[in-house]
Amino acid sequence: MLDIERISAVEQKRTLKASPVVFCARSRDSPAGGLTVLPGLPAAMHRHYSLDVSAPLLRTQGYVDGRWVSAASVFPVLDPATGKEITRVADCGAAEAKQAVDAAYKAFHSWKQCTAKERSILLRKWFDLLTLHKEDLAKLITFESGKPLREAVGEITYAASFLEWFSEEARRVYGDIVPSPAKDRKILLLKQPVGVASIITPWNFPSAMITRKVGAALAAGCTVVVKPAEDTPLSALALAELAEQAGIPAGVFNVVPCSREKTPSVGEVLCTDPLVAKISFTGSTATGKVLLKMAADTVKKASMELGGHAPFIVFDSADVDKAVAGAMGSKFRNSGQTCVCSNRFLVQSGIHDRFMEKLGQAMDAELRVGHGSDPETTQGPLINARAAEKVAHQVSDAVSRGAKVLKGGKRLDGSFMEPTLLANVSTEMLCMKEETFGPLLPVIRFNTEEEALAIANASNVGLAGYCYSQDVSQIWRVAEALEVGIVGINEGLLSTPEASFGGVKQSGLGCEGSKHGIKEYLEVKYMCFGGLKP
Repeated sequence: MLDIERISAVEQKRTLKASPVVFCARSRDSPAGGLTVLPGLPAAMHRHYSLDVSAPLLRTQGYVDGRWVSAASVFPVLDPATGKEITRVADCGAAEAKQAVDAAYKAFHSWKQCTAKERSILLRKWFDLLTLHKEDLAKLITFESGKPLREAVGEITYAASFLEWFSEEARRVYGDIVPSPAKDRKILLLKQPVGVASIITPWNFPSAMITRKVGAALAAGCTVVVKPAEDTPLSALALAELAEQAGIPAGVFNVVPCSREKTPSVGEVLCTDPLVAKISFTGSTATGKVLLKMAADTVKKASMELGGHAPFIVFDSADVDKAVAGAMGSKFRNSGQTCVCSNRFLVQSGIHDRFMEKLGQAMDAELRVGHGSDPETTQGPLINARAAEKVAHQVSDAVSRGAKVLKGGKRLDGSFMEPTLLANVSTEMLCMKEETFGPLLPVIRFNTEEEALAIANASNVGLAGYCYSQDVSQIWRVAEALEVGIVGINEGLLSTPEASFGGVKQSGLGCEGSKHGIKEYLEVKYMCFGGLKP
């Protein structure tokens, strides 16, 4: 429950009475009030949409050492649904990144001395403020990432939950007293924060991927420098505003937004500066490998949540309706742009035709393409035109190799793609070999459990996997055999702060969330207390 009493009267006045700022999404080369009509999209897309949020939450400068800082240049933030500019944000470079690292290092020496209870209280205040402002924060997500507003509100609830969880975990970082083999000694194992953490986050969950990392880091006593994705800096900067309102000390939480062009130089500072002790990255496997190589010279502790290629297996014993509902949620949430999104659908022969029929009916009944701020929209745009082109290319490749398009299949204008259902899919098709990150649902028919597992595990990544069955013995066999870090059994939506989130193979290193997430920001110190009189 939101604890308003814990927010000061000054904060309440500032947050509850702030005047709104309206940014109308229009292109720089269009006349004032001009609206580009996107042919091929629903009529709802022809409306005029504007971002309307309270003034303090729409920040366009970097946030370093408790101050809002400008840069020598700015870069545009675009609405992926229209391609139009929302606003422009400070384009921080290596100099600003270094300032942020220095500020975080200086703040670390005082932040780590705070008691666990003090850190817990501040994280809880931050949680309260996210909950208080969830509607405005959701609008930011919708306009800069395209996510439907209903899902964006859900993301803010999810993002806030990590601050709540780690505010509680802050007080449960326990050391150990170990029985000594010698009578004159005591053995103690202490848990201590690692230091400054560089946090590099993606655009698909622009708030939750920050709080899942930062909540754990701050709870442990670390300080952070956040580099948000260039597509979605507004959410990160709004979090900084609320962190300041919550009383998080200067230098503990820093944000350096930057353009795609400045990303390499900023990333190099965050991964090579000797004052940085830890990096945490969510993104592609290819980029993760680059960051690991940069971090190797100074032997930094690293957490990597990288690519996925999740199998979704439906066995003959499955409840078809539940399997279809799970497929819809797992595949089409955020238009298929999630790390644990099901990519490869494997359906056993005995249930295949019924599953396909009901799945097609569900797609017709439930999916609506449009601007994320339209309440009827369930499928917003992909993040950019390149993403839509990738999905279209996978569809054309599959069709050229014998796949049949049952639903959708067309690329729409701009960043939009029709939700697509493919049948007669085979393992040599691109959609079965590489992560899609879009609303494409390819289905392979299989005959035996062994065949399904062989296909499911034929990947160099292993983040999530899904299995629908009512055979308990089969469930155990398959769950243990799947080479993934997360398994959904008769469930398509898995993420929660109480559970671990991480993969195997080339899907990453370490895990986030749960009681284990905070361990990524701690080191163990062995203290041997000798010379005691027995």
